[in-house]
Formats: sequence, structure tokens, C-alpha cells
Amino acid sequence: MLTQIDQTRYARSALNTLDIEMQALQLLRESLQSPDLGSAVGRAIDALANTRGRVVVTGMGKSGHIARKIAATMRSTGTSALYLHPGEASHGDLGVITADDIVLAITWSGETAELGDILRYCDQYSVPLIVATAYPDSTAGRAADICLPLPNVREACPNELAPTSSTTLQLVLGDALAVALIEARGFTPSDFRVFHPGGKLGAQLCVVGDVMGTGDAIPRIAGDATLLGATMEMSRKRYGCTAVVDAKGRLIGVFTDGDLRRCIAVHDLNDTVMRHMSPNPLTVPADMLAAEALRILNENAVSVLFVEDGGVLTGIVHMHDIVRAGVS
Repeated sequence: MLTQIDQTRYARSALNTLDIEMQALQLLRESLQSPDLGSAVGRAIDALANTRGRVVVTGMGKSGHIARKIAATMRSTGTSALYLHPGEASHGDLGVITADDIVLAITWSGETAELGDILRYCDQYSVPLIVATAYPDSTAGRAADICLPLPNVREACPNELAPTSSTTLQLVLGDALAVALIEARGFTPSDFRVFHPGGKLGAQLCVVGDVMGTGDAIPRIAGDATLLGATMEMSRKRYGCTAVVDAKGRLIGVFTDGDLRRCIAVHDLNDTVMRHMSPNPLTVPADMLAAEALRILNENAVSVLFVEDGGVLTGIVHMHDIVRAGVS
């Protein structure tokens, strides 16, 4: 069982790891502001954004795990990318690289032997090669069309051997490339949703049009309808209210359960709904993010929003519809 002294010592070790890796990230930030790495990253983004094929990301060992993550991040943000294992590449998988592709190699030392066949293949078939390494004068660095020289940082491992700070820099550089490619490609939230239709991300990116009721599901009555007619329409539908529209289908008001309770005891059910409706109900466009619609509902303490297109009522969305879709 750990003593209090042990717990304190281990917590201090964890904090020391964070300090070392944060220092490494600060060095990376400074390097990105320098001509060498900053200019190389700019040229790399241009090459990646304009490739006609895919980005083939490769790396061995811990750098390979980082390369896999970089490829996955690029795929999810609109850049066609895949991971190529250097060992498998030497046994037939070099064939996945086409003349239209671009290769991004992640190697800290630049002397990773398993990358040799990929480097030679890129040279032989004129496949553009980007290499991220802390040693630009290494074999891989010299073979690169674009070399991304990473700062040579201290590993957080007490023996300064296990890849820690180095893989953190590789990961952050990969994120920086992927995010810059989002901007270069003009990748929008709508595009993002195409690649993330499921899970929490997909829910957060759904729009009002995905969850709204349309057609006969919309409770609606004409302005000259009676309170009785409004009550029957609300009873047939599930929204606890009804839209009031003019002859052209334009939204002119809303009549709710609350309005009905307030007037039923003192007014004739044959009275027209126009006298008791609330004018100018809240409306949103169908392409608004459902999360934004939920914010509007909460801020205005209402449960329903109407959807218009060119002034014409086209849909209705209830707070429960949005929450049920996973947006919260």
C-alpha cells in the first residue's frame, strides 16, 4: 500500500513530466515562428492541400502510433489519408502509394531502417515526400522534398530514453497540419458532419431540419379559426401549441396550451383565435445547428420553435426532439 510520502513523490514526478513536455511544446512554438520550420510547414500545407491523391502517413514504433493518429485526424477533417506500416510496405504494401499521392514520414531520428524502402520508392517514382524529424541532416531528412525540422528536446523519461516529449511534439505537429488543412480546404461544420454522422459529434452537428416536424405533423390553423378549432388541432398534434397562418401559409402567430387555459373560462369557444394568439413567434432557419436552436429555446424559456423558408411556415421543432437527438 502506498504511503503518503510515495503518493507525494509520484505526484511530483507526474508534474515534472508535464513541465518537461510543456517546455518542449514551447520550443516547438518558437521553432514554428522561425524561418526554418515555419517556412517548411507553409510549403508542406500547400503540398498536402493540393495533392491530387491521398496523404500516406508512415512511421515506425511510437512514431508509427502517432502517424496512425495523424492519418485518422486528417481523414475526419476532409483530407484523404491512410497509414502505411513500414514493415508491411517492404512486403508488398508499397503498391498502395500512387503517383498522385504524397508521403508524410514521421521519424524522430531520421535513421529508422524500416523506412528505407519507402524513401527509395518515393525517390524512384517521384512521389513527393515530407519528413518530420529532429535531425534534418539524417538519411530521411536529406531524402525529403520538404523537411520539417523539429526541435531536439529532452525526453520526460528519467532515463531520457522512452519517447515522451518527442512523440508529444510529433502529435501536436500533426494536429497543426490537420487544422491548417481544414482552413486551406475550407472545411465547414456541414462537411465535418458527413464524416461524423454517429455519436456525440454527429448529434452536435445535426441541424434543425434533421429533427423538425414537417407537412401534416405541423399543427396549424387559419387566422379566422375558432378557439374550439385551435383546441382540436392542438389535441391532434403533439407540440402543445398551433401555428396561426394566413392564406399564403405565412406564420402570423402562435396559440398555446397556456393561451387556452387563460381564455377558456372567460371566452366563448367560438371566438376567433386571432384575438388570443401571441404574434411574432420565434422562428429559426432549417439549416441552423440544433445546438444553437436549443440555446435559443433555453434563453427564451419556450419549448417550441417554428421554421420558415421565405416567410412560409415549413416546420416545427420541440425541445424534446433536439434532446432526443443527443444534443444537450
